[in-house]
Amino acid sequence: MISPNKPNKMQSRNRIKIIVDSAADELRIDIFLHRKLPQYSRSFLQNLVRHNFVRVGNRAIKPSYKILTGDNVTVEIPVAPESRLEPQDIPLDIVFEDEEIVVINKAPGMVVHPGAGVKGGTLVNALLFHCGNLPGLSGGVRPGIVHRLDKNTSGLLVVAKTDSAYLGLSRQFSGKTAFREYQALVWHRLDANEGTIETRVNRSKHDRTLFAVSDSGKLAITYYQIEQAFGFLNLLRIRLATGRTHQIRIHFNHIHHPVFGDPEYHGRQKQVGQLQKAEDQQFARKLLGMISRQALHAFRLGIVHPKSGQKMEFTAPPPADFQDVLEAVRRYGLSINNSD
Repeated sequence: MISPNKPNKMQSRNRIKIIVDSAADELRIDIFLHRKLPQYSRSFLQNLVRHNFVRVGNRAIKPSYKILTGDNVTVEIPVAPESRLEPQDIPLDIVFEDEEIVVINKAPGMVVHPGAGVKGGTLVNALLFHCGNLPGLSGGVRPGIVHRLDKNTSGLLVVAKTDSAYLGLSRQFSGKTAFREYQALVWHRLDANEGTIETRVNRSKHDRTLFAVSDSGKLAITYYQIEQAFGFLNLLRIRLATGRTHQIRIHFNHIHHPVFGDPEYHGRQKQVGQLQKAEDQQFARKLLGMISRQALHAFRLGIVHPKSGQKMEFTAPPPADFQDVLEAVRRYGLSINNSD
């Protein structure tokens, strides 16, 4: 998101100065700006006000501020730097697209944006080839990105194609009005059919690329419900009240039900030895051979379209590796109907 106090140093800005005349006295600032700058949507301008890109004199203001005759209004329009990212012709599974947004069903193994040690082959590189241009208000390496999925987590992700869409979607994700629902396979039988996990999480003291439950971390809340229970696995539906990095994987590892197949959060061989039956251990090893990543998929996404205001909901089935594991488990005869 745009930082209210420390804008990205890579961003340049167009600065517009307006002196209020008496004809506009006591109009709300967002209405006044929309009249003066009709090329921008009112929601875009409201977001600029909220993030301190609009000032009266030297004061930051709220969107409800009513202007007065003689007010000296300064508006800074962030301008994305010229991207140095390389567009790459990488296939994308596009679920929906219009002039404002594109919804992608991200494949497992794809990194969302370039970062340390990752210069290409990302979703952003693919989108730059597909779209030709993306808004860059979030910084040079994350154009259009308003939320992310881990490299080896598959599923639905919405990307902004315009600056106003970027600001509108960012507000939905930061305000928790957008929703995401996941499917996950987790190890071992859970005590209840549904529950809430609430902790604080922070970077691991032992490995800075990972995260862990920590008293000094940020609040993380996860809701879950068993969709189908198996002998030593559970298929869950999961909703997030917060969006911390690796949150689902951290939380289920914390309660000793790590996500099946997760190589970083104890979801592989460590769990096999906890199974009491030799045949279950053998079958678990077979299943692990079918999937090299965490069995975690963002299957449902709900947003409000940033321009039309229409409520939109998208779904996507898990990819082949996840589905192959589920089918194998069902053939193994371990399925238990939760409604019985």
